[in-house]
This record gives sequence, C-alpha cells and structure tokens, in this order.
Amino acid sequence: MATETPATKRPDGRGAAGPGTSGHAPGAPGPHDEPGSDPVLAAIGAALLQLRRSWAKPDLMKRIRAQTPAGTGGRPLQISNLMVVNAVAALTAEARPDDPPREITVGAVAERLEIDPSTASRLVGHAIDAGLVSRRPSPVDARRANLGLTDAGRRVKQVGDRFRRAYLDELMAGWTADERAEFARLLTRFTDAAARAPRYSDGIDKIFEEARAE
Repeated sequence: MATETPATKRPDGRGAAGPGTSGHAPGAPGPHDEPGSDPVLAAIGAALLQLRRSWAKPDLMKRIRAQTPAGTGGRPLQISNLMVVNAVAALTAEARPDDPPREITVGAVAERLEIDPSTASRLVGHAIDAGLVSRRPSPVDARRANLGLTDAGRRVKQVGDRFRRAYLDELMAGWTADERAEFARLLTRFTDAAARAPRYSDGIDKIFEEARAE
C-alpha cells in the first residue's frame, strides 16, 4: 500500500519511535539491529510503541468530559466508564429486532472486555454510580441483573464516537479513499491475529530473563 508517509516516518519527519531515531528506510538495516533481525517487523514494533504512548495521553477523556455532564455526585468520567459504556452499547447492538429477549450481564461485559468477572463487576458498579449504566431485572432470569445505557451513557457514547471519527479523519487527511480502505482491511486482519494469539504483553519477564542469560 503506497502512502505519502513511509511506515517508519511520522508526518513531522521524525522516526516512528520518537525523537532521536534515524528514520532509515524500511527494509534497510538500522545501526542497532541484531544480525538476522527483520527491519520491517522492527519498524512495526516501534510504530506500535509510539501509538501506545500517544494514545495513553488523557486528551480524549478531557474533551469528552467537557461536553458531557458529570456523573452522579459530580464524579468525573474515567476511561473505565467509557470502556463499560462501549461494551454495553456493542452488546445491545448485537441483538436483532426479531431475536428473543436477551440479557446483558456483568459476565457478558467481562467477556467483551476480556477481563475477569470480579474486575468487570467493579467497573460496571462505577459506571452505574456515574449514572451511565442502568441495572434492571433480566428478561431471561429475574434473579440476574440486565444492564443498559442511560440517557447520559448514550450521550457519552455519541460524544466519544464523534471525537474518535474526527481524530482518525484528521490523522488520515492526506490519504486517498483506497488507502483508507486498504489500511482498514490490513489493520482488522492484524487485530484479529492479535486476538487469536494474546500472548504479547511487552514480554517484560522474557526480556529480562534473556538479558540476564547473556
């Protein structure tokens, strides 16, 4: 896929890994590459780390908070609130009009977010306290709680989606429609592969283990 910006360059001309990188061409060995290393994979890894640093900044939540009312008790929105809101919205959207009544439980949220049930229960409780999620009797089993979005929760979802679309549109302002479509296809393929092999978590233990051995 040809784009105006090489994979190892940022729009400002600096390397994808941040200031101080050489920004050598993709496929060319870097000064610190190990023998036999793949420079393309190294470039992808550096780009992913840069994305992680950039998206860890709290700008999105600040903007969302500015356009949505505070939750119950005036508590500011948390990123975990947004995670639960998106999970409940996605689970709700999966139900078709002709489907039988279904329930959206804490367990379903835990599965959607790929977290343990106790953590999901705590995060759902926080979203309920913030006035973003409602809890009502399940249509399947009245002993269980069925979750749904409140008006405030739907508003948070709408604002979050709008900012996400505007952000991505700004990042890809110089891209053609074909480039956007190809990137979406490849990124979806990459994400699906990562979901099937969720072993990578920076590999910190393995890194230090091998470093000590050397």
